[in-house]
Amino acid sequence: MGVSGSGKSSFGLAMAAALRLPFVDGDDLHSPDNVRKMSRGVPLDDEDRRSWLDIIAAKLGDSQVYCDGVVVACSALKLAYRDRLRSAAAVRFVFLDADAVLVTHRLAGRTQHFMPQSLIKSQFNALERPTSAETDVLTLPAAMPIEIAVAAARAYFSAETPLED
Repeated sequence: MGVSGSGKSSFGLAMAAALRLPFVDGDDLHSPDNVRKMSRGVPLDDEDRRSWLDIIAAKLGDSQVYCDGVVVACSALKLAYRDRLRSAAAVRFVFLDADAVLVTHRLAGRTQHFMPQSLIKSQFNALERPTSAETDVLTLPAAMPIEIAVAAARAYFSAETPLED
């Protein structure tokens, strides 16, 4: 989880490979209307995100397709969004904590993505950083090399008590 450009997709792909689990990129689940809206530089609001979060929650909760689990890249910017995902399945989050300078640099290098740099501020405005009360969230610096972040996440989550459905 994290703002656009924090590295969610790259981290998620690497984490899924390390765990030998399927990977789902939440960006691929946005409706055409949401993609058009973001492409025009208009930030999504809670209503826009509602059906998108429902689709992601359905993926997380689909134990027939993802019987061993699934890694999902999703911004989950607000506590309410994370709670929606928690209601679907036992989940763990990795928050890739990025600053605006890093995100601006990364988004400047993107050419095939619908999220324009102009929406960076709206991402940070919407972000509700996880608190210590969210015990299922590991915070890692977004600038951390992916292989080190994956190793840190695997070590952190393997050391804790398994989640129960």
